[in-house]
Amino acid sequence: MNTLEEQIAHWREYVRRHRTIGSRDVAELEDHLRDQVGELTGAGLAGDEAFLIAVKRMGSLDSLSLEFAREHSDRLWKQLVMPAEGEHAGASRFELFVVVILALVAAIAIKTPPLFGHDFDNHEGFYGRNLGLFVLPVLTVYFAWKRQLGMITGGWLLLGFVAAGLFANAYPFAPHGDTEVLALLHLPIACWLLVGVAYVGGGWFASNGRMNFVRFTGELFIYYVLIALGGIVLTAITVMMFESVHVSPEWFVRGWMVPCGAMAAVIVGAWLVEAKKSVIENMAPVLTRLFTPLFTLVLLAFLATMLFTGHAIDMDRNLLIGFDLLLALVVGLVLYAASARDEHAPPGLFDALQFILVVSALLVDLLALAAIVSRISEFGFTPNRVAALGENLILLANLVGTAWCYGRFLRHRGSFAELERWQIAFLPIYSGWAALVVAVFPPLFKFA
Repeated sequence: MNTLEEQIAHWREYVRRHRTIGSRDVAELEDHLRDQVGELTGAGLAGDEAFLIAVKRMGSLDSLSLEFAREHSDRLWKQLVMPAEGEHAGASRFELFVVVILALVAAIAIKTPPLFGHDFDNHEGFYGRNLGLFVLPVLTVYFAWKRQLGMITGGWLLLGFVAAGLFANAYPFAPHGDTEVLALLHLPIACWLLVGVAYVGGGWFASNGRMNFVRFTGELFIYYVLIALGGIVLTAITVMMFESVHVSPEWFVRGWMVPCGAMAAVIVGAWLVEAKKSVIENMAPVLTRLFTPLFTLVLLAFLATMLFTGHAIDMDRNLLIGFDLLLALVVGLVLYAASARDEHAPPGLFDALQFILVVSALLVDLLALAAIVSRISEFGFTPNRVAALGENLILLANLVGTAWCYGRFLRHRGSFAELERWQIAFLPIYSGWAALVVAVFPPLFKFA
């Protein structure tokens, strides 16, 4: 009986991971499953056999999700736009109140520096280095409150943000210098790990928590883009209306509406991901299915063009950033595909396509590394080249391990869980390298 209960518990946890099926639906499905198991055990089957047959009779999880979407479409759409009802209504309203307060705090934070003489027009570098620090600590507070984080963990997170603020503002950066640009690019990446620790409730070393944070990151990005598009429309309408009466709203739009809205949207987007994640399937894995073949075609076309023309990659700073972004997107596609996949399912056509994508990105990374090493040997070390070299080496290690794990999985010699563990293990490595760039590179290269 204990074994049967453990199997049902594992099944229940697996079903809960599927975002289309809410907690009430899971309970309904579990009752149905137990009824099936009871009938089968009453017919003389052992508990393990009854469980397997009952699950098989209930059908695949995708079929169940589709059936629930059909039967409860009115409820699903209602949940997307309506507040919670019943016993959870009070808690939902209070959380919305907290979110509004924190969004206002983030909006006010970006308008605080002018009170101390740091206006945007004359201190662009200050705003660039501290952009993440205006909102990420507030987002961390939201998850610390929501996950009921302990005082000790909260203290360490606070210490991390204080350290980030010191590194961003205490160094005597040369205006628009390479180390200042590297700091403003890498500081948010390093601080994002602190947000992740709060998101998982302090249990960073639990793999499920880290994978959930990966899903959250993708969903937040999508929600933020959607909010930003709506904000662009709102801004354009605002300008049009006021200019129609010969009043210029530029001071308000540029000084208040855009910066405050950009900060508040991060908090609101995070709340939307949290509030609606049990209503519809995650969007990030769905988009992964769309863009994986497109990125694969682009990488293969690029490699074929290089082979046909014989031209090597000519690297400058913008191209270095572009190639690193491209390779990071490939890693992200693999991550989000893994986050939505059943690790026990056999390899299929999409897995083979992912493998081709990873191998193509690996070849591109090797070519980029060759170009970086060539530039360093010819022109010497600069902060940008060293940062790009380190990032590409980390991406190379990630892609090599990913290709190895995928190859083993496709040949039925390894499990998909190995690939998940490999990908998740690199999350703190990326943040650690970003922290190293922010803290060590400026004095190492004399703040140039």
